[in-house]
Amino acid sequence: MKIAMIGTGYVGLVSGVCFSDFGHEVVCVDKDPSKVEMLKAGNVPIYEPGLDELMAKNVEAGRLSFTGDLREAVAGADAVFIAVGTPTRRGDGHADLTYVFAAAAEIANAIGDYTVVVTKSTVPVGANQKVQHVIREANPKAEFDVASNPEFLREGAAIDDFMRPDRVVVGVQNERAAEVMAEIYRPLFLRDFPIVTTDLESAEMIKYAANAFLATKITFINEIAALCERVGADVKQVSKGMGLDNRIGNKFLHAGPGFGGSCFPKDTKALARIGQEHGLPMQITEAVIKLNDDIKRRMIDKVMDLCDGSVNGKTIAVLGVTFKPNTDDMRDSPSLTIVPALVGGGAKVRVVDPKGLREGEALLPGVNWMDDAYEAAEKANALVILTEWNEFRALDLKRLAGSMTEAKLADLRNIYSRDDALASGFTAYVGVGR
Repeated sequence: MKIAMIGTGYVGLVSGVCFSDFGHEVVCVDKDPSKVEMLKAGNVPIYEPGLDELMAKNVEAGRLSFTGDLREAVAGADAVFIAVGTPTRRGDGHADLTYVFAAAAEIANAIGDYTVVVTKSTVPVGANQKVQHVIREANPKAEFDVASNPEFLREGAAIDDFMRPDRVVVGVQNERAAEVMAEIYRPLFLRDFPIVTTDLESAEMIKYAANAFLATKITFINEIAALCERVGADVKQVSKGMGLDNRIGNKFLHAGPGFGGSCFPKDTKALARIGQEHGLPMQITEAVIKLNDDIKRRMIDKVMDLCDGSVNGKTIAVLGVTFKPNTDDMRDSPSLTIVPALVGGGAKVRVVDPKGLREGEALLPGVNWMDDAYEAAEKANALVILTEWNEFRALDLKRLAGSMTEAKLADLRNIYSRDDALASGFTAYVGVGR
């Protein structure tokens, strides 16, 4: 089938590349000429393991191409996917659908034969009906259907999530659109991956409900971690005991400095706003949003306490600033709350992150970027682990402690045990929930 993918951000680019690997003819569209030229040259503007190789393979096979001409891409397409950004709207927390509706209006004027317009962007309940209205108003003669196909891609594991998904959710209004979507996802159907077909509104709600639940699970274990510290329990053991219950599961039960990224912060705020607009406040979700902010601030207090109440004039080495490993994404990362607080407190902050420099240089002014943990720890007063990159999981703790002016460790991802840290020469250790 021929597919046009509007938007080459994280979701659009990964989806477009993976669809082309299914054997479809995919044209990815972006309004940014420099980005289109970058992609045509074979360069990937985001960091996602394996994406550059998969993109090159399908470009070479002639199944994948890039353009700035939306009309050209949409002409003759069986399906057009809208994968543009829906950032949090300033002032009210709602998802900003400006780019979605603008794309829909452009698509309307480019449609020829019957086309399924598929919303891949995360949008509030009812947005697909509005997309349909925008297209119908712009081109009353257009022959089309609207479908909802929310993404469930984890940054750092997006290709595997797309190729071997837990489920694919498709919202449609009629059998004709359902048949087109079934053909697009036929390679997954043949391998018995679950395809959940629903109405438009249910598909939209599944995305928000899933992300809000996972954010709640993270926040719950972080709140339990705080209580563990008060009562002398170990949150890692508590998480293990909870996770062995099949009704609960062990995923998203790792205590840390709070959730961040492109999805959970934005989607929890949008879900809370949807509830408010319909006179049914999402009280659990609203509590999760507040608690997650509180958790990030509690991490600042941990580092301050480790440094005897003040970081003024002290050198702090920070390992990891992206919101999770295997991504360069800094959106709503806990580091954007914690690191500026340290800098504002008078600390000299050194940062190490394998992929964080490209975005982090602008977002974290006043820090010094270094190449490795050992360089950053030299003569430092404290070491803070914020992101659990693999290269931070097997550090030589003795070497680190021996090079520091004050060997103090704030392990905010619970990578190391207190006993190992102290036995290696650290004089003080603080984790989360331990």
